[in-house]
Amino acid sequence: MSTIDQSGTFNLGGYSVKRLGYGAMQLAGPGVFGPPKDHGSALAVLREAVASGVNHIDTSDFYGPHVTNQIIREALHPYRDDLVIVTKIGARRGADGSWIPAFSREELTQAVHDNLRNLGLDVLDVVNLRIMFDVHGPAEGSIEAPLTVLADLQRQGLVRHVGLSNVTSKQIAEGRGITEIVCVQNQYNLAHRADDALIDDLARDGIAYVPFFPLGGFSPLQSSTLSDVAARLNATPMQVALAWLLRRAENILLIPGTSSVGHLRENLAAAALVLPNDAVSELNRMADVAA
Repeated sequence: MSTIDQSGTFNLGGYSVKRLGYGAMQLAGPGVFGPPKDHGSALAVLREAVASGVNHIDTSDFYGPHVTNQIIREALHPYRDDLVIVTKIGARRGADGSWIPAFSREELTQAVHDNLRNLGLDVLDVVNLRIMFDVHGPAEGSIEAPLTVLADLQRQGLVRHVGLSNVTSKQIAEGRGITEIVCVQNQYNLAHRADDALIDDLARDGIAYVPFFPLGGFSPLQSSTLSDVAARLNATPMQVALAWLLRRAENILLIPGTSSVGHLRENLAAAALVLPNDAVSELNRMADVAA
């Protein structure tokens, strides 16, 4: 058994994927805009990830834009039969690198075709609709109009499965009335646990939950606690944070990103990190620490 196999697997739209995957966002330039500083390193990270057993890659054509998907195609095409590539639509980039909602039928349709072209695919495995009512977090509002467009593209055979990103429980319920939702991608980590109940609800229904920013937004005190636990376990804070997420719920799929082969190997090693019960209890209390 390789290290990553110890993370286990979960069903993502009918695909069995390792619970520890890879997020490609950091392969683009600073601010997720423009080309990478080191193109060769970007290719090497992707190839190392797949060689290490990763079979779930998260990306979007608005990373760059277009840059990340083109690098994935260059590094990995033709793709392994078991590789699942998940992408996102619902935003576009301004000339200054800004993130702009892109919810019209024309924009969503173009985004799907851009992803297909740049990834070199005839059909996309999973497409997440990124809701942009508030760039910084979920905000209420109907998602019927844009999701209906994505469901139409799914019926046309361009998309196999649909997910949602940056959404509330109410929006997920609305979405499930329009088409099957196979995954939800929201911010969640040791310190930011607003989705605790949602994760458990999705687990009961066999829906994957994919947290982003596993180390985002920690207060100094919370970071100190995490670092102390990591030091005791001879691990990095990122490894501990990822190991805690893997233990938190079986439907959690992780997509840590990096542009470094060395850092990638460190992240994947989290699959083998066993957290003692006392460490888990200490980490669980981090959510209660005042920022």
